[in-house]
Amino acid sequence: MAASCVVLHTGQKMPLIGLGTWKSNPGKVKAAIKYALSVGYRHIDCAAIYGNETEIGEALKENVGPGKAVSREELFVTSKLWNTKHHPEDVEPALRKTLADLQLEYLDLYLIHWPYAFERGDDPFPKNADGTIRYDFIDYKETWKALEALVAKGLVRALGLSNFSSRQIDDLLSVASVRPAVLQVECHPYLAQNKLISHCQARGLKVTAYSPLGSPDRAWHSPDEPILLEEPVVLALAKKYGRSPAQILLRWQVEREVISIPKSITPSRILENIQVFDFTFTPEEMKQLDSLNKNWRYIVPLLTVDGKNVPRDAGHPLYPFNDPY
Repeated sequence: MAASCVVLHTGQKMPLIGLGTWKSNPGKVKAAIKYALSVGYRHIDCAAIYGNETEIGEALKENVGPGKAVSREELFVTSKLWNTKHHPEDVEPALRKTLADLQLEYLDLYLIHWPYAFERGDDPFPKNADGTIRYDFIDYKETWKALEALVAKGLVRALGLSNFSSRQIDDLLSVASVRPAVLQVECHPYLAQNKLISHCQARGLKVTAYSPLGSPDRAWHSPDEPILLEEPVVLALAKKYGRSPAQILLRWQVEREVISIPKSITPSRILENIQVFDFTFTPEEMKQLDSLNKNWRYIVPLLTVDGKNVPRDAGHPLYPFNDPY
């Protein structure tokens, strides 16, 4: 079953459901990719910082290309530039490492993972003696110019942003000659991102939802958090349609034309997550799901200070989540 797509301003088709690979451990991710491709996934979301691009590359080499099960043109692969590689001269080497690891000649989409930078170097999380991050204060607009050069070289088909606020998007658009095609952010019924999505749509960006199921496997979730997959409205719709709660959450995004990248290494769930194109909600049911919004953000990088979890990067001038949206 071919997954439905959105069309980017570049003309590329981007499947509405992709396989997420954050927290997919080496040793498990290769089989997950191979299985996903076998059941119709044509969109894989990667990032250098996830530490598993080499193994993903092994799966792609075995299954994608001339004479293989999937042609390269059919597949949409995204990766992301990490925070330590924002200096213009570090951008192309970082991309080339990702391409070598993934065993690809080009990426369909390359994102700036976060708007703020860490100190340059090979340590992905450079720290001070007290455990706080060592930052760099380079402007993402400088980084963007180096990304644009990758498009000119044919190494990347489209560029995009991850975890940027509306204000930061507009700031970047003021200098961009290659316009961003996609914004990837946390998005689910508890964090519906309606204002940010409208903002993006008005500027020709599509939106990808990460953690569309509320990231139930995060290391740092606390016992008092609301659990999206156990929300009564979601469970009632799951029962009505004979679907899983996850399928209800993904279908909600499909109907909003928001791309989703649910992560799984479990074959039954990988299959289930793409089987969301053969049922539809009524307008009233969409409203019920819309009404769950409470601007609840699950994914905030945390640091333990004096035994308490505090937002790790909130003091950086380019931290995106201090903005209203």
